[in-house]
Amino acid sequence: MHKNKTYMGKSSKINFRINPLYLQIRSLLVVLFLVAASGCKINYTMSGASISPDVKTVFIDYFRNRAKVINPTLSQTFTESMKDKFVNETGLTLNTDQGDLEFSGEITGYDIRPLAVQKTDTGMDYAAMNRLTVTVKVVFVNNKDHDQDFNTTFSAYFDYDSTKQINQVEAEAVQVINAQLIDDIFNKSVANW
Repeated sequence: MHKNKTYMGKSSKINFRINPLYLQIRSLLVVLFLVAASGCKINYTMSGASISPDVKTVFIDYFRNRAKVINPTLSQTFTESMKDKFVNETGLTLNTDQGDLEFSGEITGYDIRPLAVQKTDTGMDYAAMNRLTVTVKVVFVNNKDHDQDFNTTFSAYFDYDSTKQINQVEAEAVQVINAQLIDDIFNKSVANW
């Protein structure tokens, strides 16, 4: 039979001495952090946007297509995609007329150009790739901080194999280009990149 053994030990006290200067510095840092954090007026979102808390609404006007070559659905898809991006990634309320943030503008370019020109065995030039470029002029007004206003032209492109006709790749190209343009506009206006 085993007996349980109990060990009785002496109680030991550990004395910690905290330097009063350490406490003062730590308290000062906590106070400075709280003051700095309370004075910050930027609202950060997961999308990378930094929007002032007093900005509550956004208005995005219809972007008319003024390009020489017109894709009949581009204005509608661009405008609606832009509205979706700003509402979904900022939490702002979409207004049908004026807003704290306002976007207007027009599509000014829809161009297809040859790229990577090469020579055939017979000496003829041909393009191995083509590039669709869309250009959009954007006027941005921040009615809460006019220092952030801008009037800028944005461009994005999509390269495709020259063996394909534009109508074979146009839907994909427009989707990719719209996404890039809207990301660039978003970043310039509310992410401050």
